[in-house]
Amino acid sequence: MFEAPGADVLFVVARLLFGGVLAFTGLNHFLNVEELSGYAEFKGIPAPTLSVLLSGLLLVFGGVSIVLGIFAAVGAAGLAVFLAVSAITMHDFWNADDADAQDEFNNFLKNIYGSGGALLFLLVSSVHWPYALNVGL
Repeated sequence: MFEAPGADVLFVVARLLFGGVLAFTGLNHFLNVEELSGYAEFKGIPAPTLSVLLSGLLLVFGGVSIVLGIFAAVGAAGLAVFLAVSAITMHDFWNADDADAQDEFNNFLKNIYGSGGALLFLLVSSVHWPYALNVGL
């Protein structure tokens, strides 16, 4: 995919770091459903328990899709949208009190740059990925 020496290995490392962290985050949704549902309800998210479960599923699917190169375009697009939307709906630092504003701001930025990273994987999803299964639509 890339011509620079070692670039294929770096791309695999990037996939493992990016997708692996997001998949782990998704698993955390399943391990902490009650706590995360309470937070989602506090933020005004409809059907908070279902939302936590569905977002966990999306994070696991999206992360694994990038790590393995299976339906990477679908996974990356889903992650890009989800991370941008959840940045705005869940991490609205502009509405937080002083004690929580910095944490919400950090989480907002984390989701925004994660969305940008997912967009990069979406951009390269149509080419052959080294050391990947390369299964797609």
